[in-house]
Amino acid sequence: MKSAYYPEAVELDAYGNGGFRFADMSHKGSLLILPTGIYGWDYSDASQINEAAFQPVLDEADTVEFMLYGTGAQQVFPSMEIRKAFIKAGIGLEVMDTGAAARTYNVLQAEGRSIAAALIAVE
Repeated sequence: MKSAYYPEAVELDAYGNGGFRFADMSHKGSLLILPTGIYGWDYSDASQINEAAFQPVLDEADTVEFMLYGTGAQQVFPSMEIRKAFIKAGIGLEVMDTGAAARTYNVLQAEGRSIAAALIAVE
């Protein structure tokens, strides 16, 4: 994974048009948000996702209560292998479309919860 696009987790200002806006910046493409920062995430379709895509989240298991996974315009459930990896790491996994995940992320971020989010960009 590349270095942080933004060095802390902050609320999202907008999503759509193939990207996200946050902290007076815009990002084209998908995002992986961890307690340590916001990163560009090189996935544009839920069918591309495997356990390795979530390794940065699993690596921070001691600081993440659960992860919101926004799968794009439609909700797409991950494979059993991915779900088992999150169970093994002790991280809850909530799967929903990206719009719902972005809105839920903002609510939980405002509450100061220790969460992660993997958000596939939508048009």
